[in-house]
Amino acid sequence: VGALINDVFAIAIPHWELSNLRDHVVELPVAGSLTEFLNHFMSPEPSAFLRGDVWITGITIAIVASIESVLSVEAVDKMDPDRRISNTNKELVAQGLGNTLSGLIGGLPVTAVIVRSSANVYAGGRTRLSSFVHGVLLLLAVLFAPTILNQIPLACLAAILFVVGYKLSSLKLIRSMWKEGLLQFIPFFVTTVLVVATDLLFGVAFGLIVSMVIVLRSYHRRAITIVNDGDNWLMRFNKDMSFVNRASLRNALTEIPNNSHLIIDGTKALYIDRDIYETIEDFAASAEFRGMTIEYRNLFGKAL
Repeated sequence: VGALINDVFAIAIPHWELSNLRDHVVELPVAGSLTEFLNHFMSPEPSAFLRGDVWITGITIAIVASIESVLSVEAVDKMDPDRRISNTNKELVAQGLGNTLSGLIGGLPVTAVIVRSSANVYAGGRTRLSSFVHGVLLLLAVLFAPTILNQIPLACLAAILFVVGYKLSSLKLIRSMWKEGLLQFIPFFVTTVLVVATDLLFGVAFGLIVSMVIVLRSYHRRAITIVNDGDNWLMRFNKDMSFVNRASLRNALTEIPNNSHLIIDGTKALYIDRDIYETIEDFAASAEFRGMTIEYRNLFGKAL
């Protein structure tokens, strides 16, 4: 639509056209021949592997890309109508291999981003095939239609980012975090502000430090115990549960087989973080599709 509007301006109001303002439209290289196309691929300089600044830059990119991918995967899992839980380890391994191969031919590193992932969900995508088709279509468009893509105004892409960003960080979300209490809202607020003001890595790292300062509890003994008798499973929280225990809780829940009856006992926990409740709620939503029943004992009402 933006490209068509720009064409209308070219006819009706020529001085509004963006064709002569390359900074305002997409700009992809257009290869006139196969040789010219192959010249776009570049192999790395071997001597660069001996430079310290190259290693620092590479490690920084890897950390930022990994954190962004994990955060995006968590956000997309919450959008999934089937409430499935993605394997973040598999995502990071695949991303690392892809970025390594991409760098060997002069390509830029990639990462999972919420914009394209949420677009897949909103478009009805339910399997990994949707992401694969998405990538293939982008590749074909860049290879065979770069001149058409170069007519897209950057303002159109910015508008898409604004719309998706608003959907992901609405006022409803901020109000819900505020209702959870200051101990939940402060890390959320600090992380959000610093991510916008600085960058993703610093914002998330500082938000994590703030959360650790707020929580500061002992984690010397095991937080979760699981026992079973046939299809009957008992999960007991042995102590207070904070966001630090979220990963171990998710791993423990994935061990519960389908068509089981699960009892979650929070009697020994005086405090249960909101992140733990969210993990349990997400699992409960997916349990309906797995033929499972869940019973809670002294679990709710323990968030600060």
